[in-house]
Amino acid sequence: MAVMDTFYISHGSPTLSIDETIPAGQFLRSWKQNGFPQKPNSILIISGHWETSVPIVNSIAGPHDTIYDFYGFPKPMYKLKYPAPGSPQLASRVKDLLTAAGFPRVDVDTKRGLDHGAWVPLMFMYPEADIPVCQLSVQTNRDGSYHYDMGKALAPLREEGVLIVGSGSATHNLRALRNTDGAVAPWALEFDTWLKEALTQGRYEDVNHYEEKAPHAKTAHPWPDHFYPLHVAMGAAGANSKAKLIHESWQLGTLSYASYQFTS
Repeated sequence: MAVMDTFYISHGSPTLSIDETIPAGQFLRSWKQNGFPQKPNSILIISGHWETSVPIVNSIAGPHDTIYDFYGFPKPMYKLKYPAPGSPQLASRVKDLLTAAGFPRVDVDTKRGLDHGAWVPLMFMYPEADIPVCQLSVQTNRDGSYHYDMGKALAPLREEGVLIVGSGSATHNLRALRNTDGAVAPWALEFDTWLKEALTQGRYEDVNHYEEKAPHAKTAHPWPDHFYPLHVAMGAAGANSKAKLIHESWQLGTLSYASYQFTS
C-alpha cells in the first residue's frame, strides 16, 4: 500500500450530521468521488473534543459507542450511530511510537467511544463503518509545536496503511457565531487566509507559533482544542510535505470549514 496522506478536516457544527444543505457535509459525503478512493487499513483520528492532560488513545475491542457530546440539538441527531470497530493493535502501536519519541506518559482508555468530532466526519467519509478506528486526545495545556512533534512521532503509521485525520475547525469562536446572510467577519477571513497561505507555502513553523504569527489568533481560537488536531496531521506528514486546500466554506459568519490534505 502507498504511503498515506494526512488530513485536517473542519467538522464545524454538530448539525453537519443531519443538515444536508451545509456544503462541508456535501464535500465529505463525496469523499471517495473527490479523489480519495484508497481505503485505509485503519484510521487514527485526533478530535478537538477530547482534551486530556497527557496523550490518551482509546483501545476498543468491539464496536465503538457513539458519544453525543452536544446538548439541545434536534432529536434525530441522538439516534445516529457509527459503530466502527476499534483497534487495540493500532492503539498499542500509537502508544509505543509516542513513548519511543520521548512522550513520558501515554495512557490507554479501553471504554471511551467516538465523540462527534470523530464520528460525524467519518460517518460521511466511510459510511460503512467497517474500518477499525482509534481516537487520540489533545493536550490544551501544551502548544502547537508539542502537537506537531506528536504527529512526527506517528508518521510511520502512514507506511502501515493508517489514515491520520485531525478533526477540528479552522476557526472556532462559538461566542462570535452570527446569522450574517453569508457575510464573513473580517477577522475570521483574515485568519483563515493567513492559515491557507502559511500552509500552502510550507510555513509550518509559523503555524506552530500561530499565537504570535497569525492575525486575530486569539479571536479565531479562544481555546486551542480545535486547532491542535491540525498540528498533529501536519507533523505526521513531515516538514517537506505539500499542503493543499481541499474544501472551504463558511457558516454563521465566523465558522470556517477549511480542510487540508498533506502529501509527502
